[in-house]
Amino acid sequence: MLCDICHKNIATVHLTEIINDKVVEMHICQNCTKTKTQELKENLTIPELLTGLINTTEAHKKEAPLKCEFCGLTYVDFKKKARFGCGRCYSVFKVQILPLLKKIHGSLTYAGKSAIDMQKDSFSNSVKELKIRLERAIKLEEYEEAARLRDELKKLEQKPI
Repeated sequence: MLCDICHKNIATVHLTEIINDKVVEMHICQNCTKTKTQELKENLTIPELLTGLINTTEAHKKEAPLKCEFCGLTYVDFKKKARFGCGRCYSVFKVQILPLLKKIHGSLTYAGKSAIDMQKDSFSNSVKELKIRLERAIKLEEYEEAARLRDELKKLEQKPI
């Protein structure tokens, strides 16, 4: 099969593009692939990519002319720039961005470390540190210090977290 662009070389790459809801298949050679790749890199930017995500979450919806009262940013401007103008934009455009955030992150709630997790980390670090100090005291034959550290370890290990 010959290249669809130059019609000279054998097509080794098969590219599928979707342009205005139409699927276009192209069979192109290595040389034309390099040119096409460079063309795509120049034309595709992060704001355009995010705009594509925004547009898919709002398919067939009419846009209300939303505007942040504080900075003056409109929702249309946000879609073009993919950046908010101020902290209040999050509240103003909340309804529009929640589906986008869910699509990007998979959830609308943060599931990171909790206070309990941090307490457990702190507790385990304290226990590790005491065990290291206890071993050092035993090696240096500081038995009174070792006994004190042993008792402190017992107290820590008996406490509920």
